[in-house]
Amino acid sequence: MDFDTAYANGAFIAGAEAFPARWLGEAAAFRSSLGARARLNLGYGPAERQKFDLFLPINTPHGLLVFVHGGYWLAFGRESWSHLAAGAIARGWAVAMPSYTLAPAARITEITQEIAAAVDAACGHVAGPVVVTGHSAGGHLAARMACVDMPITVSRRVTRVVPISPVADLEPLLHTQMNAQLGLTATEVTDQSPARLLLRKECKAHVWVGGQERPAFLWQARTLSENWSCPWTVDPGTHHFNVVDALSNPSSPLTAACLENL
Repeated sequence: MDFDTAYANGAFIAGAEAFPARWLGEAAAFRSSLGARARLNLGYGPAERQKFDLFLPINTPHGLLVFVHGGYWLAFGRESWSHLAAGAIARGWAVAMPSYTLAPAARITEITQEIAAAVDAACGHVAGPVVVTGHSAGGHLAARMACVDMPITVSRRVTRVVPISPVADLEPLLHTQMNAQLGLTATEVTDQSPARLLLRKECKAHVWVGGQERPAFLWQARTLSENWSCPWTVDPGTHHFNVVDALSNPSSPLTAACLENL
């Protein structure tokens, strides 16, 4: 198998080059629309990218949704995804969106620890249950927050995770060119692959993936679902770049998978 091709998303999405600019524009407009309900650049550590944005509903929040961005741990930041908070906010939830140190400046193990610190810090601003979702590499990081090895400061509040198109087993990435920057080892694959770790008994999980995604991502989603014995949804007609758009809609099945019954 050509693993570089298997995990190349943009090459198989028409107009892929236009998505990043659209995301940035929609995110900036959304932040502006919230006014004082957008609390930006809150720190969870001393490093430059150890910051999160917090978006608040009009009334006291029912709880907190944390969204972790993707980009193969190599690209993007919280500034591109603010608009995806719209669905949860409309349902009365607060939303936190952290950035994190990108590889190769940080290993995936260290990035996982940063997200745990970000979740813990965001919990200090909002009471109630905490749901962690994330996309692609962010789906990996969201899933890691539900594993048994997470610190108690995270595990005592996180009641659900919804990994979206996650990289749940890191082993295939050992064979890609991007590993020159990620620096994955066999040991780190074992220690940091959610599909190889146990789901905490008190935490629920629902895996989400686009129906038009690369076969590798359908395999990743199903593998995590089977190993965790949790539901998974194949979202028909969506690909890797637009599967997350439904988070901006309070009535979407994806938003419901994150927030209903809490």
